Amino acid sequence: MNIAMISYHTCPLATLGGKDTGGMNVYVRDLTRTLGGRSIHVDVFTRSQDEHVPHVLHDLGYGNRVVHVPAGPEIPLPKHDLVNYLPEFVEGIRRFAQEKHIRYDILHSHYWMSGLAAASLSDLWEGTPILHMFHTLGIMKNRIARSEEEREGKYRIEGEKRILARADRIVVATEAEKAQLQWLYKGDVRKMVIIPPGVDVSRFYPIPRDESREFVGLPADRCMVLFVGRIEPLKGIDTLIRAMACLKSQSIDRPVYLVIIGGEPDVPPDQMTGEMARLQQLCDELCIGQMVVFLGKRAQDTLPYYYSAADVVVMPSSYESFGMVALEAMACGTPVIASQVGGLAFLVRHGETGFLIPEGDHVALCEALTRLLNDSTLRARLGKRAQEYAQHYCWERIANRMIHLYHDLMAQRTRPASASSIGDSA
Repeated sequence: MNIAMISYHTCPLATLGGKDTGGMNVYVRDLTRTLGGRSIHVDVFTRSQDEHVPHVLHDLGYGNRVVHVPAGPEIPLPKHDLVNYLPEFVEGIRRFAQEKHIRYDILHSHYWMSGLAAASLSDLWEGTPILHMFHTLGIMKNRIARSEEEREGKYRIEGEKRILARADRIVVATEAEKAQLQWLYKGDVRKMVIIPPGVDVSRFYPIPRDESREFVGLPADRCMVLFVGRIEPLKGIDTLIRAMACLKSQSIDRPVYLVIIGGEPDVPPDQMTGEMARLQQLCDELCIGQMVVFLGKRAQDTLPYYYSAADVVVMPSSYESFGMVALEAMACGTPVIASQVGGLAFLVRHGETGFLIPEGDHVALCEALTRLLNDSTLRARLGKRAQEYAQHYCWERIANRMIHLYHDLMAQRTRPASASSIGDSA
């Protein structure tokens, strides 16, 4: 079986914590590796963003390839510019398949622009089935946008609707995402299959506290609250910072630090993102600069040490389709406090693997942090249960379900209705 995995706007090999790197990168990378272990050949196609990086890499093992397809200038570009280079990207994939004499059985696309590419490729290849996963939805992002700059354009919403009509199957992470596609996009639920993301339990597991804390440089007598993710408004980091300020008035028996992994906190002011600058200014205004450490991006291989060293991982997001960070933290035996939104509301079990709080409520977050940080027995119980619960999401189980879906699509292959050209979607 040959799979064309399409991740147009971001490469699965990219360092996490950047503007466009996060759970989707991990998903594509780890699913590809797991499928390779089952003798399924996968080529991951992504847009080349660096002319100095080889166009074909074998970093995912098992003969599977990451193919960096030149499409437009080989530099990072804003997402709203990327749609213009989709035809060139599609042509690059077509040419690669022709030169390598390979025929793909399934087009598995991720994020809306990749879905548009998959639609054109399916037309070129006489109806190759399309399996699509959105990861995030434009309408949902617009619902929580705080400014016009954060809003997604109409072209994205229309593109998502086109993919919903065109794809043979839509993989959704949770019932919440299924409901969003049904009611906000009028999607056909008969196409939707719930398969959550997985976690690599051979990589994410509890590391002894003394060893993990030595690795991250944290003394044993300190409390560590951890955030991992992109630095953008929908992640709700400002709510977490306000909760830390509130925590100063609580009776915690050890010094408490908030460690934030993601973004680039040490670049010159003219190169810093607006959200990073806003968060650092908020720390200064609340006089908690000594309590908050911005570490910037970290390699994926180091994250199990940080998760294991932390007393609690916090995901205060306004919107999450799933919440990979929460799953990774739980696999490392660390309880999670998360906003009761999207996939997090299904993934984190309140009072069992962590706590759920109302989105944007820094007081409720402070109360949950106080309770956890002051009760080592509770932390241990929640952490143990979290680690056990995460085993249900191991990639081997998730890949089995995906492979079954691949076979089902191949068996039911039909020629879908003709779609309009990519240029019409922009």
